Amino acid sequence: MHHRPSLLLATAATLLLAPPTSAETPATETPATGIKDAATPLAARPGTGVTLFPADYQFPCEEIFPVTEKIHQLITKTGGPAAAAEMKPYDLKIPAAPDHSLKMLPLLGGEVTLGSPDDEEGRDAGEGPQRTVKIDPFWIASTETTWALYINFMDNGKARNKNGTLDLDSNRDTQEAPVVDGDTPLVDVVSQPTPPYTGMHFNMGEGGYDENYPAISMTQHAASKFCEWLTAQTGQFYRLPTEAEWEYAARAGTKTAYSFGDGEIDDYAWHLDNSDDTYHPVGEKKPNPWGLFDMHGNAAEWVLDGGDPTFRANLKDGVLNPWRIAIDRYPRITKGGSWRQTTDRLRSAARTESSKRWKIIDPQFPKSVWYHTNTDEVQPKGQAVGFRIVRPLAVPPAKEMHLYWNTDWWDPKRNMQDF
Repeated sequence: MHHRPSLLLATAATLLLAPPTSAETPATETPATGIKDAATPLAARPGTGVTLFPADYQFPCEEIFPVTEKIHQLITKTGGPAAAAEMKPYDLKIPAAPDHSLKMLPLLGGEVTLGSPDDEEGRDAGEGPQRTVKIDPFWIASTETTWALYINFMDNGKARNKNGTLDLDSNRDTQEAPVVDGDTPLVDVVSQPTPPYTGMHFNMGEGGYDENYPAISMTQHAASKFCEWLTAQTGQFYRLPTEAEWEYAARAGTKTAYSFGDGEIDDYAWHLDNSDDTYHPVGEKKPNPWGLFDMHGNAAEWVLDGGDPTFRANLKDGVLNPWRIAIDRYPRITKGGSWRQTTDRLRSAARTESSKRWKIIDPQFPKSVWYHTNTDEVQPKGQAVGFRIVRPLAVPPAKEMHLYWNTDWWDPKRNMQDF
């Protein structure tokens, strides 16, 4: 059972972020992208933090918090740049996939106007009212996460309980507390998926888990746990972007419906009319002005936020790093649109909310907490969802880090939200 003792926060709370303790200099010649204030260390900036909504959320999954604490200690020991001026692009190498890497690009932070104006073609009510918010520096992957990386997490080769913890008693229905100080490597202690009941590639692409195609069909929970798994290997903090961070990166300083302005959408995106109803290798289309590929189309992308029709209306201009925490399993937000969606759903402001229908053909009871398999809904179909990762410049406290990775979990009562 997952215990959720209340974290005492009475209003929208700002959790202060502590900067890394030492510098690193990734090998690159490409400058960081973004806006002002690059030379000021985060610790010197008043109000630096993440603004949480709702502020009275409950701290989740306390029994696995020791895993987060152990990873947090590793990150503190590893260190990293202390100011945005020190941020450089780098190739992320993953020990579990030594032949592959992921290009991480630095964004220096600034302001972004979220949502769309009333007269934007294709707009829906959930995209307004527009709000201008502040974003702190972070690195973001230049592409969506590919099967080359994700398959090592998904097909992890370990006997696991349904909640992803190691199965130590040969009973998948029990949930043994993780052992963080034993002989098991930390990366294996992180909760990871049980095997899928069918191929998550659905025979698209080259017909298998082709390394250059985006990993798809995972739940937001699975994507977040991949980030934790990645962090445990690298000593660098990775997570999903918030919707505000994603839109800041997607817009890349533009205010038009798409980051390419009046450009031809087929040059930048895979969508319903040009995809032949299949996903495509990442990075085949032109990037946005900040060098990010497939921010429009190909796979839709998970962000951390949950759906809430009142959130944007209640959000104030000038809020720093807003995040609408997903309290329930549904709805949660995807951005960017997919190869199965019409072009209006690929706009920077557009958002698609997840639904329990995304698991409608999952034959299991309870349904998997790791996979979306629906092929019935057109927009965007649960299987058309992937993600890209971010790495904030500032390392958060362990409890905040734990929250990023654990807004959902396997629990008999919670699992009934799938039905």
